[in-house]
Amino acid sequence: MLANLAVTAAAAAGAPLLSGDAAPTNDALLGQLLVSRLRDAMLGLGHRPPDVRPEALSTDLSRALADFHTCRYASLAVRLPRLLQAGHALTTSSEDPEHHLLLANSYTLATRMLIKLDEQQLGWMAADRARQLAAASADPLSVAEAARQLAVLARKAQWHDQALSIALTAADDPALRTAGRQGTAQRGLLIQSAAYTAARCGDRDGMRDLTSEAAAIADGLGGATLLRDHGGGFSPVTVQLHLISAENSAGDPMAALAAARAISPKALPSAERRSRYHTDVATALARRGHRDECVRALLAAEQQAPEETHARPAVKSLISGLLVSGRTIPELRGLAARAGVLA
Repeated sequence: MLANLAVTAAAAAGAPLLSGDAAPTNDALLGQLLVSRLRDAMLGLGHRPPDVRPEALSTDLSRALADFHTCRYASLAVRLPRLLQAGHALTTSSEDPEHHLLLANSYTLATRMLIKLDEQQLGWMAADRARQLAAASADPLSVAEAARQLAVLARKAQWHDQALSIALTAADDPALRTAGRQGTAQRGLLIQSAAYTAARCGDRDGMRDLTSEAAAIADGLGGATLLRDHGGGFSPVTVQLHLISAENSAGDPMAALAAARAISPKALPSAERRSRYHTDVATALARRGHRDECVRALLAAEQQAPEETHARPAVKSLISGLLVSGRTIPELRGLAARAGVLA
């Protein structure tokens, strides 16, 4: 099915280094394709990529990160697996810490993508490789970001104590405290992650305390801090975005909607973050029984990031629930068709 829906990848990826594969035109299948290609790249299957210069890989990692932040799954389905393959070829022939850092950051991005696509088994594999490679590179920001992704996976596995420990231990790493403004911002992201975990295990007071701590760090930085591995970086606005998700996870959709009203989605730093805002609002509205408003929020997410909205399992599940739980409107049926969700 995927092969029959393929188009040339050069148009999707827009980069000569990683051209030569194909991506489907059907957005609903993009997640499946991306997972299968990441799996094969991580298992060492497929053609060995041509020898490339480290500078070219660094450029392509930047492009892959841009694809992630703009939710271009078709491009990522081409670029990211080939980036892992090329990175392995480079580190096999070199002990340069910078080469390990390139591959560590590639695996961290793969982990984030696999978490979005609810592929936890492959996510653990990618996260562990990211952690080991980041440690070999001795880069404190990469070590911290790899730890943050491990904490997310532990949370999804309902290992809440372990997830809190991973995130808060990484946040207390002395290396982050001497890494300047970016190190402080990375600490804030880790504390945000711990707050979300507290929400998932029902500790609302702990969640709000940790969120307040992250907000204080953001306020102390005096504005947004850009981080290469996190679209738009860390700021008071991104802390507030995490609070919406945390309040939803704590079972309080009214508080989630109140948190959403405190920010404008236009203030969020990337299409990926704006799409997350709208899907979190949709989740809260669905829990409140506001079906039509929920559909409008999902359509707003689709406008920001169509490929993500159509491919993410969490969004598909929300659409499916709306289809079977009550009256459907044409807009919902159209969205379901584009996302490949059947009633």
